[in-house]
Amino acid sequence: MKRAVPALTACAGLVVTLLWASCGKPLPPPPPGIDAKHQEIAALWTQIRQWRKEGHMARLEPTSAQKLLMRYKSSTQAAGVCPDDPRPKTPKCQDVCSLANAICENAGRICRIADDLGNDPWARDKCNSAKASYREAKKRCCKCAGRLGE
Repeated sequence: MKRAVPALTACAGLVVTLLWASCGKPLPPPPPGIDAKHQEIAALWTQIRQWRKEGHMARLEPTSAQKLLMRYKSSTQAAGVCPDDPRPKTPKCQDVCSLANAICENAGRICRIADDLGNDPWARDKCNSAKASYREAKKRCCKCAGRLGE
């Protein structure tokens, strides 16, 4: 089993690298001495970027201003764009809302890992980016379902 861990880690690193390359825009490198937690954040964050692309969001990455707004907000606060839970009725809106929910799950995982890493600026940036992506996706879901509160 101990031999499988380095092989899996190398494989995960290769997958993350390939996913990054497929997004078209070079990503900032993780901190030196990447470990399993940084690799997991990178993989989850890359998945969010792919979902943003598939969801036809304006950019692959939230703007610096959007990330800054999320700096002191929890994932729940980041999603506070609807007065209540949207209930999408059309298949298109169901897809938009499913995408928001998937981004939410990844954002939560990224931020929990970033919390575990403590004062890690790279991890915190990915958390803020994920929360901003979630907010944007949730806003699109609410708008599609006719429940936008902002």
